[in-house]
Amino acid sequence: MTHDLMAHDSYMRTEYLKITLLICLVSASWLMTPAHAQRRKDRDKQEVKEEGVLTRLEGESMAAEGMKFMMKDEPDRALPVFEKLALLSPQEATAHYLVATALIKLEKYDDAINASKKAHDLDKENIFYSQQLAELYAKRRKYSEAAQIYETLVAKNPENIEYGIELAAVYVFADQFDKAIDTYNKLEKSMGVTEEITHQKQQLYLRQNNLDKALAEGRKLIAAEPGEVGYRVELAEMLIANDRIVEAVAPLEEALKINPDEAQAHVLLADIYRRNGDVQKCNQELKQVFANPNLDADPKIRVLSGYLTMLKTENEVNEAVSLARQLSETHPNESKATVIYADLLTRQGKYPEARQLYLKAAAADPNVFQVWIAILQLDGQLNQPDSMLVHSEKALELFPNQGTFWYFNGTAHLMKKNYKDAASSLEESLKMIGENPQLVPLIHAQLGDAFNGIGDHDKSDAAYELALKADPDNDHVLNNYSYFLSLRKEKLDLALKMSEKLVQQHQNNPTYLDTYAWVLYIRKDYKKAKEFLEKAMLDSSGVSGTIVEHYGDVLFKLGERDNAVAQWKKAKRMGETTELLDKKIATGALHEQ
Repeated sequence: MTHDLMAHDSYMRTEYLKITLLICLVSASWLMTPAHAQRRKDRDKQEVKEEGVLTRLEGESMAAEGMKFMMKDEPDRALPVFEKLALLSPQEATAHYLVATALIKLEKYDDAINASKKAHDLDKENIFYSQQLAELYAKRRKYSEAAQIYETLVAKNPENIEYGIELAAVYVFADQFDKAIDTYNKLEKSMGVTEEITHQKQQLYLRQNNLDKALAEGRKLIAAEPGEVGYRVELAEMLIANDRIVEAVAPLEEALKINPDEAQAHVLLADIYRRNGDVQKCNQELKQVFANPNLDADPKIRVLSGYLTMLKTENEVNEAVSLARQLSETHPNESKATVIYADLLTRQGKYPEARQLYLKAAAADPNVFQVWIAILQLDGQLNQPDSMLVHSEKALELFPNQGTFWYFNGTAHLMKKNYKDAASSLEESLKMIGENPQLVPLIHAQLGDAFNGIGDHDKSDAAYELALKADPDNDHVLNNYSYFLSLRKEKLDLALKMSEKLVQQHQNNPTYLDTYAWVLYIRKDYKKAKEFLEKAMLDSSGVSGTIVEHYGDVLFKLGERDNAVAQWKKAKRMGETTELLDKKIATGALHEQ
C-alpha cells in the first residue's frame, strides 16, 4: 500500500462498506432526548415533534431516505436530506457525519471538513468520525491536524495496525521523516519485520541521505527471511545504484548459491562486469540468462545495450550478435530486442538482414520513429528507391508531420525520376523540418535536382545556391549544378569555378573529373578537357559510358575522327550514354543537342 493510498483514499475502499457503515451508525446512534421517549407499548405509534426536535422515527426515516440516494450513487440528492437532518438535529453527530459523507462523494472536501469536524467535536470517542476527519485533513494537506487525530487513535487503539500506518504516512507527507520512522519502528515491534514496513523505512532513510541505515534495513530483512533470494538482489540493486559496486557482488553470489537460476542476479553481475570492463565475464553471465523466457526482456536489453558500448574486437561483436539473436528468439514479440539485433547486423554491414528485422520490429510496434528512420536509411544504402517509396509512405501515414519522412519520400521519387512528385515532397519536408543545419542543405540540394528535372531552372539554381550557402563544399551540388549549367551553356564562369573546386578536392573521382572536363569542352578548351577525361579513365572501375562518350566528343573536336568513333562504339557497349550516340556512330560526326 502506498502512502497516497493510505493517507488519502482509505475512506473510498468500497462503496458497499461505506453504506453498511452508515446504516450501522444510524441504527446504533440515532436517538432522541430521554424526555421525549415513549413507553415501549407506544413505540409503534406515530410520534410528535416538539420545538423543532425530531422524533427517533422521523430521524431514522430521513437518514434512510438519504442513504437510499447514496446507495444509488446520487450524493447530490442525498446531501439536501442530510443537511436538513443536521439542521433539525444540530447536536446529533451522526447527522453531520452523513453530510460530510455526501460532500466527500461530491468532492467538496473543504465543506466536508467543516461537517466532519462538527461530528468529531460532538463525539470524540467515535473512531469513525475521527478517521473520516483525519483522512479529510490529509487529503487537503493539513497534515499537522491529521497527525493529531491519528496520534489519539493510535493511543486509544494500539492493536489497530492501520492507524499506525496512516499516522506514519501523514508524517511522511509532512516531511517529518524521523517521526515516521519512529512510528514504523513501533509497528515493527508489534508485527515483526515485514517487507512493506522495511521498504518504507529504506525509502525514508534514502531521502535523508542515510544509505547505511537503508542498507541495514535490507540486511535485517534478509536475516528475517534468509531463504528469500529477492531480498539479496534488492540489497545489491541498492548498492549498485549508489556506486558501491564491489559490495554488491557478495549478496548476488549468495543469491546464486541459494538459487543458481536467479536470472536477475546474473543480469546484475553482468552489469557489474560491464562497468569494470570485463567483457568475457559479462558475456558468461549474459549467456546464462538470455535463453530464459521467464525473465523480462527489459533488464536483458538494458545490460546488452551497455555491453555493446564495450565492444572493440570483431570477436566481441560476433559474441554480441549471438547474444542479440538469442534475445530476439527468446522474446520474439519484443520489438526492442529485435532492434538491437538489427543494429548489430547493420554494424556488420548485413543490410538486407538488418532491414528485415527492422521491418519486423515496426510490425510489432509501428510507432517508433527511429525504427522507420533505420529502415529508410537501409533502403538508401541498398539503392532500392521502390522500397524507400513504399516505406516512406507507410511512415508518413503514422507521422504525417515529420519532415524527415517527407525528405525520404522526395528522395525516392527523385531516384525514380518522378521529378514533380519529388519536388512536392521535398518542399513539404522543408516546411516541417525547421532550421535543421544538417538536413536543410540536403533538401535544397535535392530540390535543385528535382526542379532541374522538370525544367524549372530558376528554382533549381536558387535551391543549389541555398545549399552551397549552408555548405560551400557540398560535392553533390558542385557537381550537378556545374554540369547542368554546362548543358544549358549558361553561367559558364560559375560552372568552371565550381567544377574546378570539385576536382581540387577530389582529384581522382572519375565523375567529378568528367564534369570538369565537360565544362572545359563547352568552353572550347578541348586539350585541357582531353587531359582530364584521360585522367578520369585511369580508374576503370569508375568509368561510365557517359565519360567514354564525352572522350569521343573531345577527340572529334581535336580532329581525331576515327579514334572518336572507336570511343563512341566502346561507350555504346558500356551503356549510360546520350540519345545521340547512335547517330554519332552512324554518321561519324558530332550531333550536339
